[in-house]
Amino acid sequence: MLDEELAEIVANLRVLGSDVAGVEAKKAAGGLPRSVRETLSAFANTRGGTVILGLDEQSGFTATGLSDAAKMSADLADLCATGLEPPLRPLIGIHRFEGAQLLVAEIPELSLESKPCYYRGAGITQGSYLRLGDGDYRMSSYEVQLLLANRGQPRHDEEPVPGTSLADFDPALVAELVSRLRTRRPYAYGELDDAAVLRRIRTLVPDGNGADVASLGGLLALGRYPQEHFPQLMITFVHYPTVDGADLDTGERFVDNVVAEGPIPVMVRDTLLALRKNMARRSVVRDAGRADVWEYPEAALREAVVNALVHRDLSNESRGTQVQVEMYPDRLVVRNPGGLFGPVSEDRLGEEGVSSTRNATLLRILEDVPIPGSNRAICENRGSGIRTMLSALRSAQLGAPEFRNRVSTFTVTFPNHTLLSDEVIAWINSLGERGLSQSQCLGLAILRGGGLLDNQTYRNATRVDSRVATQELSDLIARELVEQVGTHRWTRYRLAGGLIRTPAAGEAPKGRADRRVDVLNALADNELSRAELAATTGLTDKTVARWLGILRKEGLVVATEEQVRSPTVRYRRTGKIAFDQA
Repeated sequence: MLDEELAEIVANLRVLGSDVAGVEAKKAAGGLPRSVRETLSAFANTRGGTVILGLDEQSGFTATGLSDAAKMSADLADLCATGLEPPLRPLIGIHRFEGAQLLVAEIPELSLESKPCYYRGAGITQGSYLRLGDGDYRMSSYEVQLLLANRGQPRHDEEPVPGTSLADFDPALVAELVSRLRTRRPYAYGELDDAAVLRRIRTLVPDGNGADVASLGGLLALGRYPQEHFPQLMITFVHYPTVDGADLDTGERFVDNVVAEGPIPVMVRDTLLALRKNMARRSVVRDAGRADVWEYPEAALREAVVNALVHRDLSNESRGTQVQVEMYPDRLVVRNPGGLFGPVSEDRLGEEGVSSTRNATLLRILEDVPIPGSNRAICENRGSGIRTMLSALRSAQLGAPEFRNRVSTFTVTFPNHTLLSDEVIAWINSLGERGLSQSQCLGLAILRGGGLLDNQTYRNATRVDSRVATQELSDLIARELVEQVGTHRWTRYRLAGGLIRTPAAGEAPKGRADRRVDVLNALADNELSRAELAATTGLTDKTVARWLGILRKEGLVVATEEQVRSPTVRYRRTGKIAFDQA
């Protein structure tokens, strides 16, 4: 790590006021901290990270330094090599920073085939950790087993279910599936009888005695009643009356409570029916006026429910846990056992070409099984479910969902608030800014709720590409509507202070400050660069650049060079007088 990179990391820690997911600072005044073994394991099992020793979080990340940095470096290297399994090979360096010596270790994430990393002295179950936010937590035995299973392609969906046979399948679903396969892939299934087709797609598999029995995936996709054998492989829907769940004042525990059972096609249908029954209608702003729509777009709900059922963990340890759908006044939550599988991560969900499947056989079966009463297959567009979800939410003017991935669970949370409601539109108009794009308006609406945005979440919400997102966020900063927090990989954006309130009826729009006079006064009889103007006016570089562009178009300022993008170009006033200064 370069000294410049270390300075950037510490500066961001000081801005944020705490450790972040990828950085752990420890004072380490009494030698190598025992807790560092937990952090090493957690970083290796999550996304990697940086450990900085000699930096005191409690005093605002002051560089307190180390008494013997060389010895601590050797101790840390020995812990990584002999105390952890598998051994870690971090990049360790000693840096001089603000007059003190800091030890910096860059911990790489292990490959899927090597996880979990654990402290040998505690064993694999007690010594394996994950990084969650700015802390480390011990993995449960289930999470450890799940990581071990994820080292290869899980085959739980192909396991034989003892005591079953072809008679346990729903004849209508089987007939529809076989018909589709023979029509669409006659080269593979055209000459086979029904039982042979089911064997080829692994819905019928041999048991220990060679007899045909249903596979777990086959039973879930086509079974008459899979819950006879696996009671918890179902989906529950609960509609709560308050944002916290039950209403303690009235004693009302829930508004509705539905258990959806049967094969996956039936569970999807019945869950969507329960959601539609409990959803209200709302109005959204359209180009030609207003339109009434459901609280949540059905296409997004269908994808979330299907993904939860199809990609859930089917190992023995998770078969006592059902898929859960919870509706609250302000959000809808879909949760399934088993986190993301394979090379997929939260920040890459929805990217084209990024897809991985825990239950490959089950997914393949459901590509040709329709939802009852529909010609639409359960999984007809492999790998596009998240993109469909994001597109449907954007069309409904709802914010992007929150994806939360843990080793043992995956959760999708849909917000229940229209981004461009009448109130929000009135607020945006009150800012007095012209030329904002639709995606910038959506970004401002999200930030008005008090949250933070980064480039990825902005792209998910607006569906613009990375280049456009960077340009539009920079423009919002230049307009002084948005503030940047952190830099580089820690960059976040928040609403500028004082912008949340909507003007009262009859109150003039607030608008942002006109910076023409600030820039013109700074120039006076001088020629200044953009950096010098920013230092003189106290404005950000982006804001200065924006107003220089406006003043140049108005003929009040000229550049001394043609290449205005050059950092050395200087600006001066023309002889033209601004109207406000006449």
